[in-house]
Amino acid sequence: MAFTLQLGEQAPDLKLPATDGNTYQLSDFDDAEVLVIFFTCNHCPYVIGSDEVTRQAVEKFAPQGVKFVGINSNSKNTYAEDDFQHMVARMDEYKFPWLYLYDELQEVAKAYGALRTPHFFVFDKERKLIYTGRGVDNPRQTSRITTNDLERALEEHLAGKTLSVPLTNPIGCNVKWEGKDPHWMPVEACDLI
Repeated sequence: MAFTLQLGEQAPDLKLPATDGNTYQLSDFDDAEVLVIFFTCNHCPYVIGSDEVTRQAVEKFAPQGVKFVGINSNSKNTYAEDDFQHMVARMDEYKFPWLYLYDELQEVAKAYGALRTPHFFVFDKERKLIYTGRGVDNPRQTSRITTNDLERALEEHLAGKTLSVPLTNPIGCNVKWEGKDPHWMPVEACDLI
């Protein structure tokens, strides 16, 4: 069995606390035409490098019914700055236009098969996976971006087209799994393509 959710599979349910003080589950986003769930964190240079590109995507696609939900699944024992308090402080400082959920037990990361930060999962109205992988081809140095895979996937789907590239390898830091070396990945985790 593949570690990462496969194209066409249903979005696993979740119930996680957010930095806004509320707890969310998948059904809270039923009104969204498209749901983008992405695994992110506070410290990773690939996340920090591309957060503003993600912000631009939210601002571009939110009026078309696309909702974005960020999830931090990193172990706070590996990187203390990935704890919930730092999440709240980061959202207060940057005012990102997405919900930021905390997956402290890493159960959601395992259910989705998150590999890296950032790692994007795009679901259609029926919550079937239509795209997974990277947001852009150079998240650490956005001045060198040549391809925005996330925007292309959203544009094609919203235009009623079949996605030309539904699967890419995420680019970023490994998810920091509890009790493991910072560079450890599950044996069954591998490149998506």
